Amino acid sequence: MLRLLPMPRFGRIALAGRPNAGKSSLLNAILGTHLSLVSPKAQATRLPVSGILSDDDSQIVFVDLPGLLEPAYLLQKSMLHLALDGLRTADIVLFLHPAPEAPAPVFAELVPEAPPFKAELITVYTKGDMVTAARREELKATALVTSVSSQRSIDYLVAQLRAKLRPGEFQFPADDLATQPMKFFVTEYLREAAFDALEDEVPYAFTAEVDEYREERKPVYIRATLYVERESQKGIVIGHGGATLRRIGSHARARLEALLGEPVYLETWVKVLPRWRRSAAALARFGFPPTPEEAN
Repeated sequence: MLRLLPMPRFGRIALAGRPNAGKSSLLNAILGTHLSLVSPKAQATRLPVSGILSDDDSQIVFVDLPGLLEPAYLLQKSMLHLALDGLRTADIVLFLHPAPEAPAPVFAELVPEAPPFKAELITVYTKGDMVTAARREELKATALVTSVSSQRSIDYLVAQLRAKLRPGEFQFPADDLATQPMKFFVTEYLREAAFDALEDEVPYAFTAEVDEYREERKPVYIRATLYVERESQKGIVIGHGGATLRRIGSHARARLEALLGEPVYLETWVKVLPRWRRSAAALARFGFPPTPEEAN
């Protein structure tokens, strides 16, 4: 008897919500890999991070979007634009909200100026381990509840999402983990290290750029420039005797070696780029597309 193979299914699922809703942690838990940077500080995600989860007959691209916020300057405007664009191109939007802060607000109130999008909207309460079992059961009456510390809850969430996928061919090789190049993750892990090592405004004024990436060398050779906005911030990033800079480099190198599965030699330099968060030219250089206002 001829056995029919399952029809492949494909979908793009956006992880959306306010800053610090647990989007990056959830993406990493779903993939089983530390792909997206995680920080207890808000607004760490600036550019969308796309992770790929494939099994025998389905493929999901999960997109960790910047947090939905009221923008105060050009970088945040670009972040909001990227988040809204991610909502428009998704098949499913997971509206993430911390369980301890339930009930979640009306999603449309977070994006009042966004045009209608085609995606199915699903509310997911994150950090379910931070509320009582009784409260989790209450929340499950209206939404999904998950926790990155519970693999069972992650597996249940993924199973529910796979059931909602529509027929479609895989868009990426089944063994791919992400859609972005490795250089992207170099800058992301350096930024994660900065959020871990630096305080106050300094990590928000910090960004990185890869100047050289030579994967054919062993160990893999990477040279990157770290940028801040003021000379005083440069001194803070370097630290006494270069201690803070070494801490940042060690953190990022460990993340990269785990992702690549091989040793990395990471060389970093620190420079000042005044007001880069408010400069359209600088933002374009660092991979941020122009906002609709700039394009017009």
